[in-house]
Amino acid sequence: MHVLFCNWRDTRNPEGGGSEHYVEQMARGLVERGHRVTIACAEHDAAPRDEVVDGVRFVRRGSRLDVYPRVFTRLLTRRFGTVDVVVDVQNGLPFFTRWATRAPVVVLLHHVHREQWPVVHPGLVGRVGWWIESRLSPWMYRRSRYVTVSSATRHELVDLGIDRDRIEVVHNGTDSVPAAAHEAARSTTPRMCVLGRLVPHKQVEHAIDALADLSDLHPDLSLDVAGDGWWDAELREHATRRGVADRVRFHGFVDDATKHRLLAEAWVHAMPSLKEGWGLVVGEAGLHGTPTVAYASAGGTTESIDHKDSGVLVDTPEELTAAIGEILADESWRTHLGEGARAKAASYSWPASQSRFTELVTAAAKCW
Repeated sequence: MHVLFCNWRDTRNPEGGGSEHYVEQMARGLVERGHRVTIACAEHDAAPRDEVVDGVRFVRRGSRLDVYPRVFTRLLTRRFGTVDVVVDVQNGLPFFTRWATRAPVVVLLHHVHREQWPVVHPGLVGRVGWWIESRLSPWMYRRSRYVTVSSATRHELVDLGIDRDRIEVVHNGTDSVPAAAHEAARSTTPRMCVLGRLVPHKQVEHAIDALADLSDLHPDLSLDVAGDGWWDAELREHATRRGVADRVRFHGFVDDATKHRLLAEAWVHAMPSLKEGWGLVVGEAGLHGTPTVAYASAGGTTESIDHKDSGVLVDTPEELTAAIGEILADESWRTHLGEGARAKAASYSWPASQSRFTELVTAAAKCW
């Protein structure tokens, strides 16, 4: 069986993140189980246009925007070869693959972007984008199976009119710690960290604000920000405006070893994101006994975090700052949450998720 994943980015893209990691884990799982897999995504300077990694073929063409018509055209003209199943990864917009192939299409969606459209694309563009996601896409894929990563997202999809019995939840797994990061130790001074793409809806400003507001209580507190994105300059300016530029370290795009070292050294991981389907880095932080503070309204965080057991869920920026402050100030509370975070992370595995995803894709091919 040849499975084609249509995704706008890959993990080697400087703006790649948890969604892309999930896609590539599922792709590797399919290869390990005897299937052929191609990932079609946008090209970038950090990787060649064509390559095979761990048995997965990557075809990178076009920019972050024109990758959509390019993938559609290549699929329509059969330039990917014979495709038995298409996985249309929808990060707000679909690839319209249902109109380009007679093969079964499985929709993979991490979260609904209702709140993000007006933040990232205010005005007409955002309204059109939300109409495509909430109206056109559910109609176009009305015969397709859906896969998502949390029950929270499944509920949102049902609200968009998608039949519940067509939606399956396949959770994220948790990666092992790279050997190069095993020796990393907790910082002797209080440190926060934020990991993810530097874009407006990740709301990294809230973590910078927390750092500034807690400075009187913790004058040696610092913040590590790992990730890349077009909002980088605005975040640096915000840190300057709040008077903490000398205590915010922007690391840019980092490798896995550096990412895990930062998580191991941190006292607390902040995830002030507006929306998360799951929050892969929550589990990565948990591997190191580092608890996460996140917004409950983000959705998937209510499942990746057990409130007051493996982390803390809050509702407002003020509560975010307060929760971080309590974790920094109380070692026993920090230890309790860290132990819970470690146990929570250990309860999810990629092999289990890969097996379930393979079952669903295989069933879609047989039932079409």
